[in-house]
Amino acid sequence: MSCWNPLQSLLSSMKQACEILTRDPEGGAARIPFEMFSFLYLYLAGIDGEISETETKAFLQGIKEQADQHSGMVLIRHF
Repeated sequence: MSCWNPLQSLLSSMKQACEILTRDPEGGAARIPFEMFSFLYLYLAGIDGEISETETKAFLQGIKEQADQHSGMVLIRHF
């Protein structure tokens, strides 16, 4: 029996969002600006309600550090 993981579900949704919202060509890195990623992540995590604020802040801080090394863009491989 598999166990539902809210974080994995959220990350799957974020991957799809990146693929939909990117300006990269089909099959590209699917980059989106950190500000957009952060807004969507906070919104979806808030709806989910099972991921703590502490976990959310720590996750976004790690993503921001990686995005800062890529001109402020989040790549799917960052998460």
